[in-house]
Amino acid sequence: MRNQFGLDAPARRLPRKTRPVQWTMAIVIAALLAGCQAASARPRAGALPSAGAVLPRHVSAAQLAMLPAANTFGRSPGAPRDPDPFGPESGTVLHPAAARAVYAWPGGPAVAALPVTELGSPTWVPVVQSRLGWDRILLPTRPNRSTGWVYLGGGGLRTAYSAYRVRISLGAYRITVLDAGRSLGSWTVAVGKAGTRTPTGRTFLLASVVPNHPTYSPLILPLGLHSDSLSTFGGGPGTVALHGWPDPAVFGHAVSHGCVRVPSAALRVLSRIPLGSSVMITQ
Repeated sequence: MRNQFGLDAPARRLPRKTRPVQWTMAIVIAALLAGCQAASARPRAGALPSAGAVLPRHVSAAQLAMLPAANTFGRSPGAPRDPDPFGPESGTVLHPAAARAVYAWPGGPAVAALPVTELGSPTWVPVVQSRLGWDRILLPTRPNRSTGWVYLGGGGLRTAYSAYRVRISLGAYRITVLDAGRSLGSWTVAVGKAGTRTPTGRTFLLASVVPNHPTYSPLILPLGLHSDSLSTFGGGPGTVALHGWPDPAVFGHAVSHGCVRVPSAALRVLSRIPLGSSVMITQ
């Protein structure tokens, strides 16, 4: 079955009151992991312009509304590509309190608008590079590996630190979850088949979604990636996601439309990882 968010699972947006994640008899009651991030979130330093920092070009409210939305449904053709798609992430994640302009480079043109929420979850995006007064972030838009620069002055930004790292090896059919370098588990998974391969590179946990009528997965975790071969899927943007699968025979094989299917034990661990946390997919 198909859905508008990912490649394999039917899903819906969650009411905000159902954000906490709880597992009872292996069924997710609710998701949206805002609480995990909120525990360590703090106002972003640099509410005032830093001396010597390049100032951003002014973007009016009307101009901001006209920019491409930096979400999984969006496309940001003017956004620069990730210069180090297999490099480590810093662990710093960023959340805008209001829609924020994203620039091609510090002092350059605005190329996208970063929204407050993504698929009903609060927007948390990873910082991959910093300059005086600016942070470079990964964007969840097409094309894959889109990035942009956010000006840190003026307030309205919060940051947190996530020590979690998710590592996926397509060739080994393996997912490993780390917390500050300590392994929380490693499991055999199923990945994209020939023609709809799972894309590679660094990305992040974009959102947490509970299916309206759970069939083969009680929880869907969309990533900031899209299928390289499917421009749309089930009427949606072809977002790649992590999710469960009831038949263990699929694990260790390339059988999906690009999503990564994981065992229930892995999904339980993944459900506790804060949004914005690093996901690295390699061959």
